[in-house]
Formats: sequence, C-alpha cells, structure tokens
Amino acid sequence: MEQQTTVTPDQPTVVPAPREQKPFRLHRSRRDRMLAGVCGGLAESLGVDAGLIRIALVALTILGFGFGIVLYLAAWILAPEE
Repeated sequence: MEQQTTVTPDQPTVVPAPREQKPFRLHRSRRDRMLAGVCGGLAESLGVDAGLIRIALVALTILGFGFGIVLYLAAWILAPEE
C-alpha cells in the first residue's frame, strides 16, 4: 500500500527563524593576552584560536617586511579594551 500525503493551504508552514549575527567588533582581550590582547580579542571576535592569529601575525611580519607590526600597533591604539 502506498501512502499519499497531501498538503492543504490551511496547514502552517514551519520556517526557521533567521539567526541574529552579532556585528564584528574588534576589541582587546583582558583574559587571553601576551602583550596587549590584540590577537586574543581578534580571535574571540572571529571565533578561532588565538594561537592561529599569532602565527598569522608573525608570518605577516616576516613575509610582509614588518607590516604585521604596523597592523598590531594600529590595533593596539585603536581597539578598545574589552
């Protein structure tokens, strides 16, 4: 026996509610810090491990002729503490 399902217009359609996404906000971390908390705060905002951010910053500093240090200093000055 084959079952048939019919959908009538009276049945409510279940639509999942859109998830609210927090806006990206750079801040300096108070908990996960080595120098000023810039990498820890960025990691919290992006939802990744702070070690990955630190490795990327070192690579950017070495391969980018010191550009990583300039970005770090700018974030240290501009980003508010948590």
